[in-house]
Amino acid sequence: MKTDRVDKRYLDTTLPVDQRVDILVSQMTRREKVAQTLHQAPPIPRLDVPAYTWWNECLHGVARAGVATVFPQAVGMAASFNEPLMKAVATAIGDEARAKHHQALRQENRDIYFGLTFWAPNINIFRDPRWGRGQETYGEDPYLTARMGVAFCQGLQGDHPRYLKLVATPKHYAVHSGPESLRHEFDAVIGHRDLRETYLRAFKACVTEGGAWSVMGAYNRTLGEPCCGSRLLLQKILREEWGFEGYVVSDCWAIKDFHATHRVTATPAESAALALRHGCDLNCGDMFRYLNDAIEQGLLDEAELDRSVKRLFTARFRLGMFDPPAQVPFAGIPVEKVRCREHLDLALRMARESIVLLKNDGVLPLRKDLNRVAVVGPNAQNDVALYANYNGFSPTMVTPFDGILAKVSVGTQIHYGKGCDLWRDEPLSEADLNWCIRGDTDVVIAVLGYTTELEGEEGAVALSDGGGDRVRIGLPGKQLELLRSCREKAAGRPVVLVLLSGSPIDLSEAAPLCDAIVYAWYPGEQGGHAIADVLFGDYNPGGRLPVTFVTSLAQLPPFTDYRMAGRTYRFMSEAPLYRFGYGLSYTRFAYANPKLSRAAIRSGDRVEVTVEVTNAGDVAGDEVVQFYVSDVQASVPVPRHHLEGFRRIHLAPGETQTVCFELTPEQLACYTDDGTPMVEPGDFRLSLGGGQPDDPSAATCQVVLQVTTPAP
Repeated sequence: MKTDRVDKRYLDTTLPVDQRVDILVSQMTRREKVAQTLHQAPPIPRLDVPAYTWWNECLHGVARAGVATVFPQAVGMAASFNEPLMKAVATAIGDEARAKHHQALRQENRDIYFGLTFWAPNINIFRDPRWGRGQETYGEDPYLTARMGVAFCQGLQGDHPRYLKLVATPKHYAVHSGPESLRHEFDAVIGHRDLRETYLRAFKACVTEGGAWSVMGAYNRTLGEPCCGSRLLLQKILREEWGFEGYVVSDCWAIKDFHATHRVTATPAESAALALRHGCDLNCGDMFRYLNDAIEQGLLDEAELDRSVKRLFTARFRLGMFDPPAQVPFAGIPVEKVRCREHLDLALRMARESIVLLKNDGVLPLRKDLNRVAVVGPNAQNDVALYANYNGFSPTMVTPFDGILAKVSVGTQIHYGKGCDLWRDEPLSEADLNWCIRGDTDVVIAVLGYTTELEGEEGAVALSDGGGDRVRIGLPGKQLELLRSCREKAAGRPVVLVLLSGSPIDLSEAAPLCDAIVYAWYPGEQGGHAIADVLFGDYNPGGRLPVTFVTSLAQLPPFTDYRMAGRTYRFMSEAPLYRFGYGLSYTRFAYANPKLSRAAIRSGDRVEVTVEVTNAGDVAGDEVVQFYVSDVQASVPVPRHHLEGFRRIHLAPGETQTVCFELTPEQLACYTDDGTPMVEPGDFRLSLGGGQPDDPSAATCQVVLQVTTPAP
């Protein structure tokens, strides 16, 4: 029985957080508690609990909340292979989010997207290039995804011993990567080996290493259970195995799918009860309003409701929402941090480091004092191709044309023409091409690719016939025809292809039509400057592909097949067009003297691996040192090889650096049919170099490690 007297000890900052939470929640009525489990939590005036909207986005910058620094899309940031830089970007995002939150409070604005609980990063595995949301991920590799995800979580949440700067929410847990049109009804059927070896690795790292205080469930089912109500995923693995102490949030309106499309329950009350009982604490949507009915029907105990509400308020207390602002270190971040010079420079650096040079027949870098430059293509002056999805807004988006214009000599003539529509099947604009490409044109720069008009989330891509996914992965519309026309009209002069996209493109027909290919992803607000820096030699590209570029869809299993066999570089047997980890430079690197700290170890030991890397060219540049492991004597199915370390380093011409990796037992593990990890005795081939061990274009060296059984 609640009384009118309110116990305000929950405001006492000298008490432990769990005690303060208990004091507050114990004074709430059941209906008040139920309301707090919805993403738009109403105020409780009698307890001085303000309204709070849990839904906020920051995939590559604070999103949907007005002005913010727009960093490159997530898949582009993964192409940097730079873990410290990712953490720096996330730290900047956290600063801007805090500054915007407190300014909004000063304006009495408690609307959506101005809170402190953010639904990022997306650490699903980009297993199929057709998936429209693959752009939001860190690519196809579990290790790269884990490292980037951990860095992002740590940067967002900060390292204060008492307070969280923000709450990071790795999503979508788990086994979720399309098709978008089926996500509300689909059951991702996989074996437990694939589950543990591929789909869960990054989530485990973000929880156990990154300290993520929240996890978002996926729409689909996995192994028969809806992910937002899965006892296996949410209870057994997340909490019991990994020791997760935070809260779980459903994807938006996913709990309605339990009865409406998955049909694992019959009523809204049953759906709400199933989700909450198995560990989902917060409902993006409105199904948890039936929790009171579920309790009255005996489907749920009120103690289970209390458990979830306490988890939610623990997060709010750790964010400092009930403490004096003077005690919360992040409350004082000034509004001047939003799009400050430091963050714009960081966006430029990340855009530069994300760019992958796929082809260069010696034409790049270009001279800045060329007499005539033709810039052609629907993405040359297209802001949409810079923003990607889940984005903020900037007043100064720099397009590729803007960047090129600012880079060349004042004595250079630049002609621009769109040439064709981004995607419509309309004739080429011969007027554009004839205006741009003349007899004295020195170089043609074709800026083509995709935008989020053509790939993205279900319901957010009006022009897609795949529900957000792509049904074709070549250049859309008349873009390939435009590139052919550019090649013909250039009449032997260089043609440089610049591509903006969030996913791999089938370039098998396009690559022969150009002399160089620059892949810039969706590069954010400074993207045009970054592209021009690479084109004209002010920056030596060092990005590497975080996804495999297949030659065609014929190399892929069916989209709905979630088994990893035949997918990604780890399991593909056919040679792709461009490999995971591939990327060119304006210099070249050499590898030598790979060494093990011990040539043989027991199965529970660690070992260090070192290699010497030398810039053997004439230009300073970045190299991404990649470390792959192959279990050559496994008794169970294993990947061909798998990434287990990477380091981005900068070397001057002639400079040599020794790079060291530590290999742990977990990184040597293979998995039984039931998903149990084990380190078997035998030989492991370790490869260190500028790409995969089977990439003929990459400088690599190898060493063999022997693993024995542990001593009795």
